[in-house]
Amino acid sequence: MAIFTDPIKEHADFGPGDAEWLHLLVGDWQMVADLAFADLALWFPDPELGFVALAHVRPSTSHTVFHSDFVGEGIRSDLAPLVERAWRSRHIERSSEADWSNGDSALRVEAIPMVRNGRTLAVVTSHLDLSSSRMPSRLELTYRQCAYDLLKMGTQGLWPDFASPTGSRRGAPRVGDGLIRLDADGIVQYASPNGVSAFRRLGDIESLEGRSLAEVTAGLIKDRRLADETLPLVVTGRMPLRSEIESRGVTLTLRAIPLRDGTQRFGALVLCRDVSELRRREQELVSKDATIREIHHRVKNNLQTVAALLRMQSRRMVSEEAKQALEQAMRRVATIARVHETLSQGLSQVVDFDDLISPQFRLSAEVASPAQKVSTDLTGEFGKLPSDLATPLALVINELVTNAVEHGLQDRAGTVWLDAQRGASDAGERQLTVTIADDGVGLPVDSDFSAPGGALAGEGLGLQIVRTLVTSELRGTIRWLSRDGGGTVVRLVIPLDA
Repeated sequence: MAIFTDPIKEHADFGPGDAEWLHLLVGDWQMVADLAFADLALWFPDPELGFVALAHVRPSTSHTVFHSDFVGEGIRSDLAPLVERAWRSRHIERSSEADWSNGDSALRVEAIPMVRNGRTLAVVTSHLDLSSSRMPSRLELTYRQCAYDLLKMGTQGLWPDFASPTGSRRGAPRVGDGLIRLDADGIVQYASPNGVSAFRRLGDIESLEGRSLAEVTAGLIKDRRLADETLPLVVTGRMPLRSEIESRGVTLTLRAIPLRDGTQRFGALVLCRDVSELRRREQELVSKDATIREIHHRVKNNLQTVAALLRMQSRRMVSEEAKQALEQAMRRVATIARVHETLSQGLSQVVDFDDLISPQFRLSAEVASPAQKVSTDLTGEFGKLPSDLATPLALVINELVTNAVEHGLQDRAGTVWLDAQRGASDAGERQLTVTIADDGVGLPVDSDFSAPGGALAGEGLGLQIVRTLVTSELRGTIRWLSRDGGGTVVRLVIPLDA
């Protein structure tokens, strides 16, 4: 949850960790609002507005009393004295009588100072609607007592705890999922209906109240070697940690919040949630990702097998032209195989193209004419590309580098350059510009360059493949140019937002 930080940056004289402590409070106070059945607001002194609202949270267990957002605004005049007293006294202050708002709802307001290292950092106000005529249930009374205990700990700097888990793993338990209150010895004082139901799904059919939660949990674990090592600390309420227990195909996630005063731990709250379906879906995703990776791996192996068969067949050919055609086909298949090899090493369908193209660029130049002394120079960055662009682009570069060595350099030593630059088109769309150049004999004199993608004289199968891939798969443009100082430049422009 966001916190309005401008007043803190401008006026606060905080010590180390104070701002982080307030952020930790706001990040976890939805739980307190749900327990208190009340709106919570966080106030900080402001030289002009008296106090300004840093954050506001509405309860999910009850209706809100504030339907409009007031974060960043100054405090109401009738609320300011209560907050001011709490700020100065460093004790919880309560309104002397119900505050009637708009004549149709009675509110009880409490101001709780958040004190750390003997200094008041902010004030939390709790706004509880008292307009309901029914008597509060035992669940409501217990929840409100839990909220009070947590806020009371806030006045002593004992909550929130920096040791509390702040990870974003899915399935973190909430108040409505199930709450269990323990005493100092880990005996269940109260268990909400949802909390009882969660443990019954694990296999415990008895009432939880009056029993040791640690003993109940131990009796449900079939194989203790698979139990989370933090589980004993969580079910006894000794540490603010999260843990999970699994039994009979049901997975329960638990979160412990120790309750302390200035001298000792007097109890704990344990939130629980049945996350069986979430974990099952996560496992399905892992299985599917592993399957996709295995498919890429098998495709790569099959392509390498095809390349090997083509190599074997080329060695048996008598015709030099047929042998070269098979070798070119082998190189194309091997290029696709390398892309699939990169994909098989991760779960993402995005390829770090620089890691892929760097060895392939050198290999393409060496394989094209092993007898020649060809230098390669790679500059710029391709960045990460989706796999549907990586495969055709790798093929295009392979064909153009091979063409530069075989036809541009024509059996003599030389250099092939490859450069990649990301930028923006005139319309502001992202694009990748790839340039392949050589210092060879240059372009044929009877080539047509009247338009991008113009034809080369004597264009063979390799360049036809390049043209097809660039225009259809990459949706880009290709242009052949003469290089200053001799040689050829081929420039590809590929849109990345297509």
